[in-house]
Amino acid sequence: MLINELSKRTGLAIATLRYYENYGLFKGTTNEQVKTNNYKVYDESIVEKIEVIVGAKEVGFTLAEIKNLLESWYNNRLSNDKKIEVVNHKISEVDAKIRQLKQMKKLLLEAVKDIENGDCCC
Repeated sequence: MLINELSKRTGLAIATLRYYENYGLFKGTTNEQVKTNNYKVYDESIVEKIEVIVGAKEVGFTLAEIKNLLESWYNNRLSNDKKIEVVNHKISEVDAKIRQLKQMKKLLLEAVKDIENGDCCC
């Protein structure tokens, strides 16, 4: 499939797909016999990779982390135990971020009370 079809299938903009490809998250192939264009073709496995990329971004993985993960995951360089370790590490990071956000919310709620009570020194 061409990039416009890949965009329709994944719901991502063509510019986003090109950015991800240039970043090295996946690769299209060109037909070396065709010299009139540089069209790249993407196979079905790219759709799955993009779903992994989108899901990983949604849970807080950076593109660098995703690139490392994809390279290891799809090249079978990670054992199941290592895959679990990677995911558990990200869960720990998410838990820490949740704690930070709860603390920030608490401080903000206290600031609102101070303002309402006229105790704000601002």
